[in-house]
Amino acid sequence: MNGDMRFGKIGKFSPRFIGPFEILDRVGTLAYRVALPPNLAGVHNVFHVSMLRKHMANPSYVLKFKPLQLFSNLSYEERPIQILDKQEKRLRNKVTKLFRVKRLKHSDEEATWKAETEMRTRYLELFGTP
Repeated sequence: MNGDMRFGKIGKFSPRFIGPFEILDRVGTLAYRVALPPNLAGVHNVFHVSMLRKHMANPSYVLKFKPLQLFSNLSYEERPIQILDKQEKRLRNKVTKLFRVKRLKHSDEEATWKAETEMRTRYLELFGTP
């Protein structure tokens, strides 16, 4: 493979800028120390001012927080609440039905495809009465 690996992408698909990150302090006259997330622990956290760009706040980037009911082991159940779509997937001589399901505490855009066998065994109430 040609090209270097930067931030999970290779070559021209590598993002030009990542962030936003909080500026912790000024180091010298033209450098800043930045608070980086743990997944970037191998990256030096001091950057020259020419490497930084001003972040333009966008209200659509604000995350909507919904509290979760956590179990004692700090996990929670992602329960499907609605079937949005269905399709059939053909693999050689086998036909599998898939359902696009919306999960509790998630938006329609975050819906995922699940196999009919799993859905009917675990969440029969979503199919109504036979």
